Amino acid sequence: MANRYYEDAKHFEKKGDKLTAFAALNYAHGWLDAGARLGLFDVGGDSELFTVDEEWQR
Repeated sequence: MANRYYEDAKHFEKKGDKLTAFAALNYAHGWLDAGARLGLFDVGGDSELFTVDEEWQR
């Protein structure tokens, strides 16, 4: 899903629709963030880019 939203973002940016491109990019990041929070992706505890922290993992 993240890859599909990323591709959508590129499509909309190419058409000049920067607002929709930005929205699609945020959805892509949301999917990555959800995966990180569920432990599917190891983001090395990077709480700057993802909503993971020590309290959540306890």
